[in-house]
Amino acid sequence: MAARVIVNPPGEGGGRQVRTDGTILGTAYSLHDLSVFMARAGLEGLDELDELDVAMSPLVEWHGGGPEVWPATD
Repeated sequence: MAARVIVNPPGEGGGRQVRTDGTILGTAYSLHDLSVFMARAGLEGLDELDELDVAMSPLVEWHGGGPEVWPATD
């Protein structure tokens, strides 16, 4: 079974913590950030996917809003 990627709800700074298998990959502020984290984690060749592919990936579990929820930071 492939690793699940958990994208937590936006924090106070607008970013969303991303983790997989209990390991924090980082704080994403956009789909681009999420795609970079997933590629660095070596998740099933995701280095070849664009942001839309990552947003629709069945590996990603969205908490507190889907792939369109990226609050602006000041």
